[in-house]
Amino acid sequence: MSSLVKEDLAKRLFGPRRLRLHEFIEVEGSGTERCYLCAAVTKNEEVEICMVKHFRDREEKYEVVEKWFLKDLEMIDGKEADTDNPYFDMHFHKVYSMEAYSCASKYTFARTLSNLNDTYLKKDLKIVNFDSTYLNDDSIWSSNNRDCLVLMRICFYASNLLCLSLCPLS
Repeated sequence: MSSLVKEDLAKRLFGPRRLRLHEFIEVEGSGTERCYLCAAVTKNEEVEICMVKHFRDREEKYEVVEKWFLKDLEMIDGKEADTDNPYFDMHFHKVYSMEAYSCASKYTFARTLSNLNDTYLKKDLKIVNFDSTYLNDDSIWSSNNRDCLVLMRICFYASNLLCLSLCPLS
């Protein structure tokens, strides 16, 4: 489903604006509207972060309701690294509090912004209150296949531990 939404966003909203969508996550919106936090790159290699509202009438419609640039992002605060929560703050000239769909999507977005910063800006981006094990690309938990691979690996390791615990020691 998310790949279909990403494809639709890229085609209907970002393509006409000549932007390349790198990542999006669903965030809590007001009312019944769906909202997405998106990271895209312009032709001039500027990284744009935007909040997009998704409307459903007779056809799908997307509207950018807020827009920032990565160069203006001072800090991403994951709130609490030790708990599984979807809340985080993005510090621009003002602090914007967000609630992602899941903790995993919060980490996916932070990882994307970190990678885009390394590729295009190379500035000192502060990412605080995130568990670095899940944030770094060189971690065993990171993937280009998003959160499904992480979940699959956790299940695989858990099943191995279960099998090992059931084996008799002789």
